[in-house]
Amino acid sequence: SLALTASRAVTATFTATVPPGANVLSLSVNGTACGSGAGAYVNKPCVQVTVCLPNAPTPTCQLVDDILLDTGSYGLRVFKQVLPFSLPLAPSGTGTLAECIQYLDGSSHWGPVATADVVLGGEPTIRVPVQVIDSTFGPAPASCPKPETSPTSAGFKGILGVGPFAEDCGPGCASVAANGVYFRCSGGTCSGTTVPVASQVSNPVASLPTDNNGVVVDLPPVQLGGQLTVEGSLLLGIDTQANNASAGATAYPGDPSTGDIRTVFDGKPAVGGFLDTGSNGLFFAAPTSGSLPTCSGGSWYCPAQTTSLSATNTGFGGSPSGTVSFSIGNANALFGSGNGVFQELGGPMPQGAGFDFGLPFFLGQKVFVGIQGTSSTGLGAGPYYAY
Repeated sequence: SLALTASRAVTATFTATVPPGANVLSLSVNGTACGSGAGAYVNKPCVQVTVCLPNAPTPTCQLVDDILLDTGSYGLRVFKQVLPFSLPLAPSGTGTLAECIQYLDGSSHWGPVATADVVLGGEPTIRVPVQVIDSTFGPAPASCPKPETSPTSAGFKGILGVGPFAEDCGPGCASVAANGVYFRCSGGTCSGTTVPVASQVSNPVASLPTDNNGVVVDLPPVQLGGQLTVEGSLLLGIDTQANNASAGATAYPGDPSTGDIRTVFDGKPAVGGFLDTGSNGLFFAAPTSGSLPTCSGGSWYCPAQTTSLSATNTGFGGSPSGTVSFSIGNANALFGSGNGVFQELGGPMPQGAGFDFGLPFFLGQKVFVGIQGTSSTGLGAGPYYAY
């Protein structure tokens, strides 16, 4: 996940209309589901999640808005400051289990792993490992850079990671202690540790009794130049209900290890492509033609005129293959427009090779994210992206 921010304020009236069903969450981009954080930065997709204290003598729950929907990560992570109760922390040997999740923009989330009862939409309550984001816990090891300190600094109250895997690390963290993700904290020090897959922070969708094989992100189109907010839906499950049918979509199978598909752009060798609502722009290496100069600071593209481009996506195994058309506008002009949602916002990939199809890719189409180890009747076995 990647979010590069621009300071601005958005005021808008938002009325959500979602299809009926227990498997539906209202999804808004810079709208009311973002609460008071609606204007934290542009192209921010938000949902609401209910977090409950397990085994409480009376129901003890908190509905948390301003949760960033992120198809580029896995698991529920909530800042400690927004929970009015303390979730039970997960043990690790004689200490406490903690983790560091790092993002492409150089930031990270640090904090302990805890157990929570979670409610998504109208689905049954599920009990899953989550991360409590707490930069003061531990302390964080030096290998965990720039841990976010608060919802204000991050621009959201938490993250709901619904990418194409059920856990946030998988077998690698179960077998190698120096995995850079999980740590055992005891006596004021934190050191790397192995964690069984079942104890890792997990994609909550995978734990649902039904509707557990993936998600569908359904957002309306946005005209060039942008608009204040948009409303849409996050549908849980794929081909499990009438409202999440995959008819008409094409599945692009992902790498079993990373989930990435293959993307070719500007005639260069294929790179890993991923579809990531948590990134607020399209991030990729600039074309050799020089048609996409960067703005001052280098984080965004600022062409003199909106530029039409295309890339080719291919499933990890070599098929299918399809063209993706997109536009890149002048980021400075977009930020100055007063709008909060843009289809033509893009910038350079900040670390290494890859093509990050961020939030703009999702505008105007249904996008399906299939979880590894599951299948749908129409799209086959995960991991995959489909649209």
